[in-house]
Amino acid sequence: MRTVQRTLGPTDRTLPADRRLRRDVALVCLADGVVGLSFGAVAVASGLPWWLPVLMSLLVFAGSAQFSAVAVFAAGGGPVAAAATGLLLNTRTAAFSLAVTDALGTSWPARLAGAHLVTDETAAFVLARTDPEARRRAFWLSGLGLFAAWNVSVLVGALAGSALGDTDRFGLDAAFPAVLLALVLPALRDGRGARRAAAAGAAIAVAATPFLPAGVPVLLALGGLALTRRS
Repeated sequence: MRTVQRTLGPTDRTLPADRRLRRDVALVCLADGVVGLSFGAVAVASGLPWWLPVLMSLLVFAGSAQFSAVAVFAAGGGPVAAAATGLLLNTRTAAFSLAVTDALGTSWPARLAGAHLVTDETAAFVLARTDPEARRRAFWLSGLGLFAAWNVSVLVGALAGSALGDTDRFGLDAAFPAVLLALVLPALRDGRGARRAAAAGAAIAVAATPFLPAGVPVLLALGGLALTRRS
């Protein structure tokens, strides 16, 4: 799923490994559930039917891509711009898949199902372990747990958003910029090149917004990556 990162506290070494894993997965699922509730409610408040964010969560299962796609829709953009923005944000999972491929299993059904569960969180759980069996256990426990927590919370949020009507009065409309900002901040700490690229991309997007359809300025903002290459 997803461009939002979670940081767990220090691991309690006195607990058995399996129990620590279950505890950490439960904490991440809880955090994902809160974000999923917000996504479902804000998607419906943006004018989408309640079933669309639910279907999107089942088929896409990528929080950052879903938030971005719905943000483009809410701004008046078309499906092509929304899908392109989501795909660009989710390209990082290709690298994650290469890093955790051994944890998915050897059969094609397992690999196909596992590929759908590769997210920032599942990759982090796998990469924290070296034993092959522990890596597989961590991947499937976190992947299935997060998939269930995300989809249930999105459904509840969408239904709640339909019942509440205008969610702007609760401040949920701020979820889009808040989540996207949270996705960007960790990268900005990596170095001056990332900050230059972000500043250039923001300038391009702001300059293009008055003249181009919603979603297109976001794609043009990728031109800021040229500064990263030069750095």
